[in-house]
This record gives sequence, C-alpha cells and structure tokens, in this order.
Amino acid sequence: MDSVIKDINPVIQMLIVMTLFSLLPFVFCCMTSFLRFVVVFSMLKTAMGTQQVPPSIVIIGLSIILTFFTMGSTFQKMYDMGNVPYQQNHNIIEAVNEGSKPLKEFMMKQTRESDLAFFVELSQKTPPKTPEEITIWQVAPAYIISELKTAFEIGFIIFVPFIVLDLVVANILLALGMFMLSPTIISLPFKLLIFIAVDGWALIVQGLVTSYN
Repeated sequence: MDSVIKDINPVIQMLIVMTLFSLLPFVFCCMTSFLRFVVVFSMLKTAMGTQQVPPSIVIIGLSIILTFFTMGSTFQKMYDMGNVPYQQNHNIIEAVNEGSKPLKEFMMKQTRESDLAFFVELSQKTPPKTPEEITIWQVAPAYIISELKTAFEIGFIIFVPFIVLDLVVANILLALGMFMLSPTIISLPFKLLIFIAVDGWALIVQGLVTSYN
C-alpha cells in the first residue's frame, strides 16, 4: 500500500487532497464530537419551546467551540502524525493517511461494539485481527449511529422535566376552565425560570464535555 501511495503522481495527489478538503465540513459534522453537541442543543431548544431562541447560529457556534475544546489533543495528534511523512517525502496522500489515525482512535472509543462489528462484517469477510486493520471508513458509519443514539438518549432525559411541567400547567388550566389558553404560553416562563435556577446551560455543557473524558 505504501509503495502504491509513493508512486502516485504529485499532481494527482494534489487533486485527491483537494477532493478530500471539500469533504472536510462533512467530516467535521459527522466524525467529531460536534454531532453529539449540535443534536443535544437542538433538542434542548425544542423541549423548552423557545422557537428561535437561542438562534441556530449560536447553537452551531457553541458546538464548534466545544468540539475544538474536547478534541484539541486529537487534532494536535493528527497534525503531528501527518506532518512527519510530509516533511520526509512530501507525500500528501501518506500524510493524510497517517493523520487520520488519531481521529479513527477517537471514534472507536465512542463507538458501540455491535455497530462497529456490523459494518466490519459487511465490508470484509475476514475478521480483523487488530484494531489497526479496521479502516476509518468502517468506523465512521458505526460512530455516527452510536453518537446519534447517545445524543437522543440525552435528549430524552432533557425532554422529560419539560413535558412534566407542560402537563402540570395544562391540568391547572383545565381545572380553571381556561380551555382556549395555550398551555405552552403559560409554561414557557416557568421553564425558563427553572432552567435558569438550576443553571441548566452549565450542567448540560459540563455533562457533554465530561462524557468524552
């Protein structure tokens, strides 16, 4: 494999790298901790019923900042490992291949074994003897599924107290005979008050960040 990589024309290497760079937004969104952050924050906004508050750009910005915070060491390892082969022989393909290994290790730590085993069995008949034999493209779909499951589990836990509050307000309005008044309008200030009282943003952010340690 290494000999094939070295024999690739530098111009073709550059075209391949430019193609890979065009995929960087998808890699960042789906193969880093950004996926869990943005899903949980989006579900939190839906559970609170605040519609456009906070704005989507704020949620995305916070998710990006937390992604660099939680994966800073991984990104540094990717740069260090990719920089070595590039400085030695200026082979861009080999540098990308080596630099992707820390990202694969990060994803494997967060991926459920059942999901990873499914995609490995689907892509190759011979079971890998070591984790190094598993490619990043086998880990990526398993990681995405595992992260979505984890994010929805966290979102469910966040949803429950807000739903209970909505039910309580709805029953009170029903008992008072206020059928035409929307319960969500009345419950929204109480949601915000309780969320601020327990310092909800700090609790959720701290929980998400520590879940990667």
